[in-house]
Amino acid sequence: MSLTPSSSLPASSLSASSTLLLADQAATEALGRHIADALRPGDAVLLEGSLGAGKSTLVRALLRHLADDPALDVPSPTYTLVQSYNTPRGAVAHLDLWRLDGPDALHELGWDALLKDIVIVEWPDRLEDLRPDQALTIRLEALPDNDGARHAHLSGWPAERLPR
Repeated sequence: MSLTPSSSLPASSLSASSTLLLADQAATEALGRHIADALRPGDAVLLEGSLGAGKSTLVRALLRHLADDPALDVPSPTYTLVQSYNTPRGAVAHLDLWRLDGPDALHELGWDALLKDIVIVEWPDRLEDLRPDQALTIRLEALPDNDGARHAHLSGWPAERLPR
């Protein structure tokens, strides 16, 4: 499926494991907004992908939609490790674990307490055994020579939890 700025995500196009073609940045942002619509406290979204794959674009759109604020400043938590947001749907923690030494350091960040809220994690491989069982994993892959196009591989949620 190719998402374009004017397209939507029909429920039938996503399943418990799905791959989408995101044609451009606007399509990546649209996916972020659709995922935001499905989130509730206790959910975890794990974002995988190399540098430049579109993780920041997706999470920025997701957080702005959750906060109902299209101008919300969404800095990368690369150095702070955690950025917290209060949204109409509850607290959201955005974590970037790139610089984390390992899962033991998560306890110092209050990982267990954060899991009652919505949690968005970049570089979730650093979670190791602390990876939430019911998390939505989104793996983004930039397509070479395709001006912002990428694949989004979604897995971990049952089909009924994905955006409608």
